[in-house]
Amino acid sequence: MKSWWGPEGGDPQAKQGIHAAQDENQSSNDEKENSKSSRNPAEFYRVKPVLDRRIHVLGMGNVGKFIAHSLRSIVPNPPPVTIIFHEPQMLSDWEASRQRLNLVTDGDTEFREGFEAELARLRSRSNLKEGQQTNTGNAFPEASGEQAQVQESEVQEGESSEPINSLILCTKATQIYQALSSVKHRLHPESVILFLQNGMGVVEAVNKEVFPDPATRPHYMVGINSHGMHGVLNDPFTTVHAGFGTISLGILPHERDREPAPYASQLKFKAQREAAPVKPAHAANPDPMAAEPAPVTFHWTPNHRYLLRTLLRAPVLGATAYSPPDLLQMQLEKLAVNCIINPLTVMLDARNGSILYNYNITRVMRLLLSEISLVIRSLPELQYIPNVQQRFDPGRLETMVVGIANRTQDNISSMLADVRAGKQTEVDFINGWVVKRGEELGVRCLMNYMLACLVKGKRMMVELELEEGIPFVQPRANEGSLVVGEDVKRVNLDERKE
Repeated sequence: MKSWWGPEGGDPQAKQGIHAAQDENQSSNDEKENSKSSRNPAEFYRVKPVLDRRIHVLGMGNVGKFIAHSLRSIVPNPPPVTIIFHEPQMLSDWEASRQRLNLVTDGDTEFREGFEAELARLRSRSNLKEGQQTNTGNAFPEASGEQAQVQESEVQEGESSEPINSLILCTKATQIYQALSSVKHRLHPESVILFLQNGMGVVEAVNKEVFPDPATRPHYMVGINSHGMHGVLNDPFTTVHAGFGTISLGILPHERDREPAPYASQLKFKAQREAAPVKPAHAANPDPMAAEPAPVTFHWTPNHRYLLRTLLRAPVLGATAYSPPDLLQMQLEKLAVNCIINPLTVMLDARNGSILYNYNITRVMRLLLSEISLVIRSLPELQYIPNVQQRFDPGRLETMVVGIANRTQDNISSMLADVRAGKQTEVDFINGWVVKRGEELGVRCLMNYMLACLVKGKRMMVELELEEGIPFVQPRANEGSLVVGEDVKRVNLDERKE
């Protein structure tokens, strides 16, 4: 049986990642052998080898290009990587080019080749569930009023139908529904999807809209990216690595292996031989009505291990693996920072440093953080985790926000860039998630609700102005006309060129 470390073979069964049929006696013997050797990684792969080493990267933005380039930089024996485009024109441009991705770091360009490219056209929001009209799942649904027609999620011309075992999803959080629906027919219960989106609630939304049946639902991983990247004008296959960071990875328990329950506290140890467990400074004080905790133990599939170990081998990524409760707390810390910097810079239409050294902005920040802190500290998932009350104290969160705003004071937040371009923002997965969870926990987050509505309202204004579709009121008698559309459009285009 071929090892996952070996090169990719020509066996069509290996290429498709489909296990050979086995009788019941053989499968029971494999389970016994796997249980005996579960602590030996080499034995684990001999019992259940990875038959498909190929990794698919969906979303060819700056993050997607950076991930794909980094995977092909692994030495020795990099994994085969397939990049998936959403637009036929992008695929045509790729085929007409030298078919390589470029990464610019400190002025030096490093290119990687050997990619395969595929096409997966974005589906509409309506054909996520066959025969049903989908719900947005957002706390603040867009007031469009349009009812899209339900369409079949079929394989279209030029698209592949081969199974996907390892998928890295690098699209915006606002595009996850359409992106996953374009490859849903290629995913199976043993597939692994790595989510690299900003905000919270992405996995829950995917479970509700795309994979409602736990029996056929793939396995999930979540990543937090802190690298800084930006594109190059007129070069769609080049990315500039502007700031070094890390990628924090974690495997989410599947409903088939672990019932939803609060995470049990885990023992922590120092990097010393035969060291005793570290006693937490502040013990957990769970709510008396909280459910009983469950240990963070669940089944790891071969695809889980393969994708995680492959990402850890990429030196440029700086990837580190964490347990589910530790990764959740890191996500919540990043969420708290994004809930402040992103929407406030949108409303101020300024860089990140604009929220510093301003008494009135600081008062708004503290009101927002008081709501965010209360929601996070009330989450049932963290009721039995020590130090949570101190880690997410409003004062500590404010220190984090001010520190990050100071380090990135000359940067433009991604939400502000989206609003200036008239694109849909990820505010529903940032401040909107705080409001949604607050409603479930009995916490009214009025400040976050107002700020999210303001961001969405400003985005709609810019979009209408860019399209010159502002519904001006009729001028009154002896009142001059007001022309704004062209000026606003010119200003926004000038800012996008900077």
